[in-house]
Amino acid sequence: MKKQSLLKATAIVGLSGLLLAACGNNGGGNSGGANGEGGKVLNWVESAEIPTMDATMATDAVSFNAMEAVNEGLYRQTKDGEYELGMLAEEPEISEDGLTYTYKLKEDAVWSNGEPVTADDFVYSWQRLTNPDTGAAYSYLIQGIVANADAVIKGEAEPSELGVKAIDDKTLEVKYEKPVPYLKGLLAMAPLFPLNQEFVEEKGDSYGTSAENVLYNGPFTLEGWDGTNLNWQLKKNDQYWDADTVKLDAIDYQVIKEGSTAINLFDSGELDFTTLGSEYAQARQDDPNRDSAPESTLAYLKMNQERNGKETPLANAKIREGIAKAVDKEAYVNDVLKNGSQAADYFVPKGLAKNPETNADFREDNGENLVSYNLEEAKAAFKEGLEEIGEDQITLELLTDDTEGAKRSAEFLQGQLTQNLDGLEVNIVAVPFKSRIAADDKQDYDLQVALWGADYADPINYLELFVTDGNNNNSSYSNPEYDALIQSAADETEDLTGRWEDLQAAEKLLLDDYAISPLYQRSQTYLENPAVKNVVRNQVGANTSFKWADKE
Repeated sequence: MKKQSLLKATAIVGLSGLLLAACGNNGGGNSGGANGEGGKVLNWVESAEIPTMDATMATDAVSFNAMEAVNEGLYRQTKDGEYELGMLAEEPEISEDGLTYTYKLKEDAVWSNGEPVTADDFVYSWQRLTNPDTGAAYSYLIQGIVANADAVIKGEAEPSELGVKAIDDKTLEVKYEKPVPYLKGLLAMAPLFPLNQEFVEEKGDSYGTSAENVLYNGPFTLEGWDGTNLNWQLKKNDQYWDADTVKLDAIDYQVIKEGSTAINLFDSGELDFTTLGSEYAQARQDDPNRDSAPESTLAYLKMNQERNGKETPLANAKIREGIAKAVDKEAYVNDVLKNGSQAADYFVPKGLAKNPETNADFREDNGENLVSYNLEEAKAAFKEGLEEIGEDQITLELLTDDTEGAKRSAEFLQGQLTQNLDGLEVNIVAVPFKSRIAADDKQDYDLQVALWGADYADPINYLELFVTDGNNNNSSYSNPEYDALIQSAADETEDLTGRWEDLQAAEKLLLDDYAISPLYQRSQTYLENPAVKNVVRNQVGANTSFKWADKE
């Protein structure tokens, strides 16, 4: 993500005193925008505040959702999950060795200030992404893929030596180190969107911190976002090359922390969409406005082995094993989440990728029960771990978001771990979504409920997270054998069956090491106004796309 695609957050807008209505939305909601405009306007709930609109620095689903709406790369994901030309005028010309691509940009592709989108905008963006001074977590996306990216990221070459250059204003040349089966998916991602160098450098440290400090080239523009607020608006971008396809005039967003508040607003017609937390999903089971969508998002317990320069108890593999086997995941999804999510004893989600030879799903090939709930084994492993570190009892912090659902999940996990493992105390630390992202970046946590959604449909998008010193590892997990398997899969471009086997072995090794504890594969249950049409829910990349959306 989706990205760390992490736990969805919510926030209060001030109507929590209203009673929960029994009826559903009748489709007669307010059609005016936050600023009083008429036209076709959706009223939508987002899960958390936007952490950043700097495409180079974003790592979360909320930011990526907003960026997908207001910006565009060389490709864009379609309604059917395929990829179509975005800023490109045509498919690229490819050299005989398959490594040099020449991309022609649309003549009518412009920024929201009227300036043309140029090849130099992509060159600048990609050089900024790989420049080690930038410190971008997502630089790994093109590491080992675009020529010289690895050397630039490591500081062994200048950003100007990256294998990307502008032939002219509308012609971009990219030299790749190897063929990549998921290349279009990569090129549709926010970190590889173009950036107008003059605008970014003029804004300096303010770039991406508010709506006024971002330039747009996508279907919508962002208004009313000051960097911290809980309300903002997406407004149709008349400068967008395909503006005729965009039916909506605006989308008004609110961040709502209390589920009852959001449902009341939906029932009163003031919202067109809201997610349903566990406490409401079953109560609204027969609501005609209720629907659900399976996701490729995998929730897991992240276990930090080093904090503030010192080893934590989680550096002990037996401690990690005890924790990983001590949570009853079926009870978690059935009694706490209640939204159709599935208990997961695996890391790579079902339905993500298929065997290149047999077309079997990755989960079918690699099995589903890689690390399962087993109370007897959990107790024995944890006891052995305590003996190995010379402790009778340990206390760990569990970092989570400050929403109703996140707190409820954390309380369940706290109960499972403390009741099932003698000698373990767990303290919950609930913080705003943005703060949790910052704590993860600084590796300032013990346990963390984290989610990862696919950026593109390949198992390596999950498994590469935990290579030694990986940009999104942030847990000090390290295993040379694991690193070698991921490197082999990353390098292989011809023996795709061998690559598939490396990825299978890597997942098993990751979970044999109990580097993480998988919890569930998410399904989102929601209420949506029946007047809303053609909102696209993606399995990879940004969760939601509004380019084709309409409101009757």
